[in-house]
Amino acid sequence: QVQLVESGGGLVQAGGSLRLSCAVKGIIFSINVMGWYRQAPGNQRELVAYVTSHGSTNYADSVKGRFNISRDNAKNTVYLQMNSLKPEDTAVYYCNADYVRYRWSRSLEIWGQGTPVTVSS
Repeated sequence: QVQLVESGGGLVQAGGSLRLSCAVKGIIFSINVMGWYRQAPGNQRELVAYVTSHGSTNYADSVKGRFNISRDNAKNTVYLQMNSLKPEDTAVYYCNADYVRYRWSRSLEIWGQGTPVTVSS
């Protein structure tokens, strides 16, 4: 069974920093894209950032210059370093991965259970 295990959420004051981690657990062949999404109460889930297997990244405009996404392919882990946090960053953050289970199988998508981030003003 393949699953994503997230950690690193919590409560922080505005201007502070947090680092989220997400590890792929289970036997897989490869991971294409790994990313982070977030969902605030009453809002739709939105993309925060993603990183491809080649290291290309993309960020939502609202987090550019403050957040940094990276991945460790040897550990099948993606990180989200969040700096200069604002109250509007408060949300549940979800890890997402597009992976290939076996060499000749199609890609699949998987979500983490979500980790809450609360930024106080």
